[in-house]
Amino acid sequence: MKKLLLILLIPVITSCSSNQESDSTSHKPTWDAEEKLANLGINLPEASQPVANYVNAVRTGNLLFLAGKGPNLPDGNYVTGKVGQDLSIEEGKEAARLVGIAQLAVLKAELGDLNKVKRIVKVLGMVNCGPDFTQHPQVINGFSDLMVEVFGEKGKHARSAVGMNALPMDIAVEIELIVEIED
Repeated sequence: MKKLLLILLIPVITSCSSNQESDSTSHKPTWDAEEKLANLGINLPEASQPVANYVNAVRTGNLLFLAGKGPNLPDGNYVTGKVGQDLSIEEGKEAARLVGIAQLAVLKAELGDLNKVKRIVKVLGMVNCGPDFTQHPQVINGFSDLMVEVFGEKGKHARSAVGMNALPMDIAVEIELIVEIED
């Protein structure tokens, strides 16, 4: 009986001691957003400046409210047109992913380190489309999928995906978000 008890306890003791070692030697986050971004081959551009009388982000407490951004192309232009008419759903989804990259650039500029993001809380995705278009969620998935790729579980968020008759400068997609950040 003593041998059986000893055999049963050895894995428990070993498991406890290895957990203590990893806890005391590693302070690196279990999910590294900066590393994930690099692994995805995404180089963040410089955060674009607001096009009117507002700021890119406002912090209150541990929440960061990001102003709406559009899908910036590397040449400085935007993806424009109505999804479902001028652009396919896939092109709209790619435009939403570009907005995700633009918003990550804002987060990086505001926080200095994307690992300070505790949670993507709420997303409002607006799709420039005609009155008969109904695939808004599929388009905004381009943004949401990127947030989960970069932040893992912390990137999953509440969301609204809606259609708009027009967006500023005829951009295809505009997305704003609320982010919880580390104190």
